[in-house]
Amino acid sequence: MKICIFGAGAIGGHVGALLSRAGLDVTLIARGPHLAAMKQHGLTLVTGDGDEFIARPRCTDDPVEAGIQDYVLIALKAHSVPLVADRMAPLLGPDTVVVPVVNGIPWWYFHKLEGPYEDHRIACVDPDDRQWTHIGPERVVGCVVWTSAEIQQPGVIKHSYGNRMPLGEPDGSRSERALQLSKAMIAAGLKSPIRPKIRNEIWMKLWGNLSFNPVSALTDATLENLATDRGCRDLLRAMMEEGRAVGEALGAEFPMDVDTRIKAAEEVGAHRTSMLQDLDQGRPMEIDALVSSVVELGRLVGVPTPTIALVHALVVRRAREAGCYPG
Repeated sequence: MKICIFGAGAIGGHVGALLSRAGLDVTLIARGPHLAAMKQHGLTLVTGDGDEFIARPRCTDDPVEAGIQDYVLIALKAHSVPLVADRMAPLLGPDTVVVPVVNGIPWWYFHKLEGPYEDHRIACVDPDDRQWTHIGPERVVGCVVWTSAEIQQPGVIKHSYGNRMPLGEPDGSRSERALQLSKAMIAAGLKSPIRPKIRNEIWMKLWGNLSFNPVSALTDATLENLATDRGCRDLLRAMMEEGRAVGEALGAEFPMDVDTRIKAAEEVGAHRTSMLQDLDQGRPMEIDALVSSVVELGRLVGVPTPTIALVHALVVRRAREAGCYPG
């Protein structure tokens, strides 16, 4: 099984190192000092319990060098993928499966979703249909990432917590291609069962991201701070209730209530969200996939999202001032 990780940063590198250690033929697509360090010294993964190992997958910045793959896991920030979708062509054979390991509402969300919106395109996450055109929704197996990692230094990734990465076909089937990838990821140490309703998992992850991420960027607060501050908690609850109404209008099911979801975030502790970390470091923020998308979908299904829209306007303004909104 040939697996390429396109974007071997923190999450992609973590997954790639585990798959490589499990004996799979892994290629990491990366760039800059991180790529140079991995080529020279291998990829060091420091696990959550303090152990570490060095994996030595193939590393390159050239998809042509990697060649056609069985699976391509895209582990980039959502706003980066449309810009490089056409570069993936050398990796894609007739049967290559693409697994976007990306936060937020995915560009393929409406592929094989029965109902009035089937094959609808989401403008803010796939401008000009670049992913739909260059990758193709028929290749996609969905994935939701419940894990955290960071690049400590070039060539060294520290895994903080979590190893859940459930998979799911857009049509809910238990396909052979999804089963084979699930087995490989489980053998590598990840919790990657096949979910018949992967969109439910997408919304459960997004539920926290669409609220905690932008509010943290506006307040410089950790998950724990936000969840225990009465005013912030009320704001988060209002955003999540609006998000749930949008998700349910599209057929999603939420297996827990808002307060339980907020409590789960609180228990993570003094964690600075990815959006806040990006703001701190002057990097582009994932506003469109995490927040703009819910506003856009609310308009599509006729569900008002006034609180989300207000916070969205403020965080876009904050990001633009910092040079962190790709738009």
